[in-house]
Amino acid sequence: MTRHPIMLPSTASVVTAQQILAENNIRHLPIVGDGKRLEGLVTRQRLQVKPDTLGSLSIWEISQYLSTLTVSDVMLKAKEVLTINADRTIERAAQHMAENKVGCLLVTEDKDIVTGIITEQDVLRSYQLMLGLPSEGIRVTVRMLNRPGEFAKLMTVLAEQEWGVMGIGTFPAPRSPGYYDVVVKLPNATIEQVQSVLEQVDKQEVLDIREVS
Repeated sequence: MTRHPIMLPSTASVVTAQQILAENNIRHLPIVGDGKRLEGLVTRQRLQVKPDTLGSLSIWEISQYLSTLTVSDVMLKAKEVLTINADRTIERAAQHMAENKVGCLLVTEDKDIVTGIITEQDVLRSYQLMLGLPSEGIRVTVRMLNRPGEFAKLMTVLAEQEWGVMGIGTFPAPRSPGYYDVVVKLPNATIEQVQSVLEQVDKQEVLDIREVS
């Protein structure tokens, strides 16, 4: 998560919120009261004024209208904002965001004290790190039976070659019940070396191998 995100009080103007979002290249602003207690959330979408609101106004009236708006007029109220505790796992946060089709979760403690924010960008960054970016190496995907001992078999072969693992991920093999795919990132090896060694592992199939730089 991003700790201590930029926050605003509900009395701040919409113009101020727009400036902060633009200057910091961010899309979400937690709105808080005393003690950083959650009051709402402002997003870029919430700052878009509906055309029918301005249709009958002159340019001067529009300017006046916008200058008097505060974030409390446009923000999502606290009860509508999705939150998560800091001790929850990243995959649970990603699931929560995907299921609710939101771009961020506010991280809170004691139910409503804002301590951070996790966004789609944070989730994608953690995924990259899990699979070993930005380090260079060989990325290989191996399909194996979903049974005890198969993963250990792969790790034993890697240990025998003294190849470290910079990143790893596993997931059920698509359209192949009873199998799962393992993605590993290996340093200090060549594609030819990795291919030759892993092809010898019984009942495991190298699906993809490539150099990542």
